[in-house]
Amino acid sequence: MTGWRQERAARDARIEAGRAHAAGKVVAASAVVDLLEAVLRPGDRVCLEGDNQKQADCLARGLSQCDPARVHDLHMVQSGIVLPEHLDIFEQGIAKRLDYSYSGPQGARIARMLYGGQIELGAVHTYLELFARYFVDLTPNVALIAGVSADREGNLYTGPNTEDTPTVVEATAFKNGVVVAQVNEIVERVPRVDIPGDRIDFVVEADKPFYVEPLFTRDPAAMTETQILMAMMAIKGIYAEYGIRRLNHGIGFGTAAIELLLPTYAERLGLKGKIATHWALNPHPTLIPAIESGWVQQVHCFGSEVGMDRYIRERPDVFFTGADGSLRSNRAFCQTAGLYACDLFIGSTLQIDLMGHSSTVTQARVAGFGGAPNMGSDPHGRRHPSDTWMKAGREAQITGDPALMRGRKLVVQIVETFGEKLVPAFVEKLDALELAKTLKLELAPVMVYADDVTHIVTEEGIANLLLCRSADEREQAIRGVAGYTEVGRGRDRAMVERLRARGIVRRPEDLGIEPLDADRSLLAARSIKDLVHWSGGLYEPPAKFRNW
Repeated sequence: MTGWRQERAARDARIEAGRAHAAGKVVAASAVVDLLEAVLRPGDRVCLEGDNQKQADCLARGLSQCDPARVHDLHMVQSGIVLPEHLDIFEQGIAKRLDYSYSGPQGARIARMLYGGQIELGAVHTYLELFARYFVDLTPNVALIAGVSADREGNLYTGPNTEDTPTVVEATAFKNGVVVAQVNEIVERVPRVDIPGDRIDFVVEADKPFYVEPLFTRDPAAMTETQILMAMMAIKGIYAEYGIRRLNHGIGFGTAAIELLLPTYAERLGLKGKIATHWALNPHPTLIPAIESGWVQQVHCFGSEVGMDRYIRERPDVFFTGADGSLRSNRAFCQTAGLYACDLFIGSTLQIDLMGHSSTVTQARVAGFGGAPNMGSDPHGRRHPSDTWMKAGREAQITGDPALMRGRKLVVQIVETFGEKLVPAFVEKLDALELAKTLKLELAPVMVYADDVTHIVTEEGIANLLLCRSADEREQAIRGVAGYTEVGRGRDRAMVERLRARGIVRRPEDLGIEPLDADRSLLAARSIKDLVHWSGGLYEPPAKFRNW
């Protein structure tokens, strides 16, 4: 006869074993290894909370110190591979298989380990894709998460960096899994209950506050005239023309430059109130001048940003905050907002091929995708119109009953033709294809597929791929903005000029932009200190960004 409570019985056994190392639910940091060895089983699926910012680092260190004879062959299902310990466990035999989304700081090391056969790769996911699989076929047996504080009943306050926590806990706690939370402190009463205590099995008072990466902070002092020129073209040639109000910005100096040009260049163009009003975005410090100038009406965040807490607390009309005043972020909700409720995604990449496929995978680095493929995709499930969405759809599809013509989300890649160390951004063939061949992957890790990309912006101009009517036109439009890369030098100059005459390729002068006007004086803030002044002293930048 089938037993229907085997998972529940296994969970109860894990909890009972863990209680030997806890006082109620509370576990001392010195007992983390003992706790993990008690609740983990070989072959478990484990979510160790590490997204692109917040890290359950105390639990990561504990896991890396477990005895491989007792804890081994784990299947790690976590969104971010960020800390050295996240990969140490594979070298030690504690973990074997990996499904993840993002690996920025560990991109080079993870590439070496993948090519060296030390990691059995499941897939590189988008965030929403991985979160979805938590509820289908990658449900964690054990979740190791991070929060700011907890009471002795396990009620958890995640603070501004809530991020992945609710999604991970939901999938684990309601499917007979064990949830262990590290917190910065145990308190009598949490400021607000972000995760109820009945979903938390053990609470570890960590030896130090969890690590948070200031991932989205860009110093205006490091912005170049080239990046300013590209930002000007994006504002005038895309934002203004499509009337983009609901949007998401990826990471990078190009998008940060756009944010800093809103109160200056875009203001002169008369665009205030017409573009960039509603955002799905982390609280970028470079957005402060636009907020203070009244450009930004609302921002929902994936996570927070180091140093922005006081500023957010004092701007509740703009940000989503709790009764305690602190930011309430949620990566799953904000990814969904970016996918379905935004009309534009603009971000950068490491490689773009002749059709417009883009990827952050190179021969030396496997950085993963994070949320870019969710933001940077045209969701076929969307059913609500907007002027921006409908205009893009009409450009892409010129025949058929207008009432049956779908709109299009704008997906823009903004890249300099040559990246770091003069590595070309435009290539004949993505390195991701070689990785797939070497690792015998069925699916190459492409970040944004070509059929989703609508525009490419470089220092040479804008390629509007929506207007291309053939594969040849698309290739030549891309070559036409690829600069002096090998791809750019291979253009058919006559055909590119014909595309330019049709408005498919547009140079700065076609947009009425003088490249020499792309000057740092256009930036609303030219240093981190300027951003602090704009915030009225509320922004408290991390020490590494302070030079005064």
